[in-house]
Amino acid sequence: MADEARGPVTSIDDYLARLPDDQRSALEALRQVVRSAAPDATEMISYQIPTFRLHGPLVGFAAARGHCTFHLLGTAVLEAHAADVAGYPTGKGSIRFQPAQPLPAELVTKLVRARIAENLRLRGR
Repeated sequence: MADEARGPVTSIDDYLARLPDDQRSALEALRQVVRSAAPDATEMISYQIPTFRLHGPLVGFAAARGHCTFHLLGTAVLEAHAADVAGYPTGKGSIRFQPAQPLPAELVTKLVRARIAENLRLRGR
């Protein structure tokens, strides 16, 4: 989410600083859960959204008009955990949620760990 007046985002902190309070709070909490589940992951901005890398692209998140999105950066984990995310609107490899109703930490942790395992599998480790 670029702010044209301030140019493209350069860091996750910069991205979050540009958001309304409710979205910033929800995504800061999501960021902390991802960090806890994948402490060795590298944070970066990719395609103008916050992303994490660990053995390849891991997960990302974004704010949009009226909701937040947790990106799994692939479809396999989302499909494998369809029952766990049944109560949320999903897209191709993503889960949408309202800032006032963030994703449960246990669910995020489960999905991040599944993505780490998938990345390791895809890299033959």
